[in-house]
Amino acid sequence: MATSGTTAFNLDVSDICEEAYERCGLELRSGYDAKTARRSMNIMLQEWGNRGIHLWKVNKTSQALVKGTASYTLDGKVIDLLDVNSKRSTAELSMARISRADYHARPNKTTQARPSQYYLERTSTPTLYVWPAPENATDTIEYYAMEKIEDVGTSLKTVDVPTRFLPALVAGLAYYISMKKMPDRITLLKSVYEEELTRALDEDRERSSSFFVPARRRL
Repeated sequence: MATSGTTAFNLDVSDICEEAYERCGLELRSGYDAKTARRSMNIMLQEWGNRGIHLWKVNKTSQALVKGTASYTLDGKVIDLLDVNSKRSTAELSMARISRADYHARPNKTTQARPSQYYLERTSTPTLYVWPAPENATDTIEYYAMEKIEDVGTSLKTVDVPTRFLPALVAGLAYYISMKKMPDRITLLKSVYEEELTRALDEDRERSSSFFVPARRRL
């Protein structure tokens, strides 16, 4: 028997909501049912931002520097920064991340040189502080940014997650709906959700090898 030959399976928002309702033993009947399901899905996706790094939401970005300017406002969708480098021509220098206290303790934040350290102020509109302040306007900062998952749109839209996360997405929405409509199923649906999400997060990781070398003790 021949297979389909396709690998394009996906679910739009309405399909996800219907599947979640069915797992609660309910039917999605009204416009409000769909609205409250989309709201729960958006809340859940915000919570996923606290679950660690999502590789599909890591994007490389370049920040132009201005001579003598130490702070730069980043896009509001940025959650955190990874692998930040100072780039001069074709040469890149890895920058060290410092804390707010460490940056605050710098005695002269207007000192100009090639930036080698950075502090990220993680507010709703994140701000990147570099130290020393740039000595020219030709260097750039290259970094990988972990970004927020896009908001859930209308019922005919798809969700900003890879298809391998669909089982976790459906299971999570069913759990969230059960808290509002079917409390007797909360324990079961939460267990399924956490298992599906853990499995997806474990798969969504770097595949490179890591090597650890013990430090030699000096005598």
